Amino acid sequence: MSTDYLQIHPHDNVLVALKDLKAGKLIQHNGETFNLTTDVSAKHKFTIHLLNKGDEIYMYGVLVGVANESIDKGAAITTGNIHHASTGFELGERKLQWDKPQVSDFESLTFMGYHRSDGSVGTSNYWLVIPLVFCENRNVNVLKDAMYAKLGFDQPKGYEQEVDSLIDMYRAGKSVEEILSADITHQSVSGNQTRKVFANIDGIKFLNHELGCGGTKSDSDALCGLLAGYITHPNVAGATVLSLGCQHAQADILRAEINKRDPRFDKPLIILEQQQIGTESRLMQEALKQTFTGLIHANKQQRMPAPLSKLCVGLECGGSDGFSGISANPALGYFSDMLVALGGSVILAEFPELCGVEQELSDRCVDERSALRFMELMRNYNAQAEAAGSGFYANPSPGNIRDGLITDAIKSAGAAKKGGTSPVVDVLDYPGKVSKPGLNLLCTPGSDVESTTAEVAAGANVVLFTTGLGTPTGNPVAPVIKLSTNTALYKRMPDIIDIDCGTIIEGTESIAEAAKRILKYVIDVASGNIKPKAVQLGQDDFIPWKRGVSL
Repeated sequence: MSTDYLQIHPHDNVLVALKDLKAGKLIQHNGETFNLTTDVSAKHKFTIHLLNKGDEIYMYGVLVGVANESIDKGAAITTGNIHHASTGFELGERKLQWDKPQVSDFESLTFMGYHRSDGSVGTSNYWLVIPLVFCENRNVNVLKDAMYAKLGFDQPKGYEQEVDSLIDMYRAGKSVEEILSADITHQSVSGNQTRKVFANIDGIKFLNHELGCGGTKSDSDALCGLLAGYITHPNVAGATVLSLGCQHAQADILRAEINKRDPRFDKPLIILEQQQIGTESRLMQEALKQTFTGLIHANKQQRMPAPLSKLCVGLECGGSDGFSGISANPALGYFSDMLVALGGSVILAEFPELCGVEQELSDRCVDERSALRFMELMRNYNAQAEAAGSGFYANPSPGNIRDGLITDAIKSAGAAKKGGTSPVVDVLDYPGKVSKPGLNLLCTPGSDVESTTAEVAAGANVVLFTTGLGTPTGNPVAPVIKLSTNTALYKRMPDIIDIDCGTIIEGTESIAEAAKRILKYVIDVASGNIKPKAVQLGQDDFIPWKRGVSL
């Protein structure tokens, strides 16, 4: 892929610019030559023939827009001259044939994980401290202040030395101009300053959220389901739950949701209700003692070999660009097919970013029940968004649009490539849990933190996250591996990007080669040999989805 432009699918009537192209540039395509009539920025698209008002635009072989006006041959398509459009969908025939990749080189490989009694295998070993209601956020933070550093889990400090420099300059009478022009860079402090007390525990994760009361019953049920997904997660050894007592999200609801996910649940679970215990001091004393003894139990776990079939990988994208659908996302798609062929599981979510590919995905469902379920979830979600004055069409962000994703259908057609070609074995509504190996569809928003939060609750023990613009998103319990769609981003933000897929755009690596490189990296991460950048930075993003319009 070393040319200046690309046709993604033979039926497409636009080409993608792989670099900035100037008006007048000679284009050669399918034995025909013509000149660009406008400048076309890298990642954007231009027409290969004259389009009249109302004509349809195709990319990835699917409808992605309609012309608002006449568009010259060789002109860039923009938010001004086209608008979002997508094809309708209905129950079709089952299309379960897929491009199963060769995986013989990986069949005998294992990763070193934490084996749980339910048969799942964790890629990490964490203890959770969770508030059942937002009223307990402060108490969770008090516990963190008391325990985190003392037990050796404190992250390297950030920019205190820089602040000291600013204070010194202010006290020395430096002007605003002098302060703004000063170089205050200091060497960062690396590594924990306190030795870990529990060698086999990767950390204690203290979560906060803004839910648990004041909403509907379905809100509290969904929250308890999500939290149960984290407590039963293979990367979690046990949990401390702080409850006020009178909130909607009751401890009994949480216990019921845990039982749904694991009827034989046997991890240490500590639930403390402040209104029963009394003072903060009594609550903290009890929480500290019980959590500490729980950590003693969790520390007995050790990594042991596990087959790659025990990997459940969440597929995510955020800060996407016009290269996402032709580099990193297809590489994830090939990776997904490889992992499915090895008996593992993958999760494709972000339903607003599957708009326009519903027919393909529903046809790939293994049975009509799943296909109908997927179509129902998509229709209901979009209808709720439209009733609120929006719709899936409003999903692309300003950054998406600036970098070539000018309609939701363009964005979605590229985003869906993460799911590969294998059959869809199950369709889950939020906050469901994966129970079948293979490709699973999970209804979540397109918002990357909400979606990542949900994928991990569904059982993802690793998350692969593609980005074209750069985003630091992480997760408290599952390692989030960042993949850049372009090499420029990989070089510009090396502190948050783990893998460069810009090699595909540059033509130095094929999609299959990139996918194999990704799988090897995942095995190292799952074994604890590599810490992705989000883990190193302590990027513990956690936002439960309050069911409603979030695109």
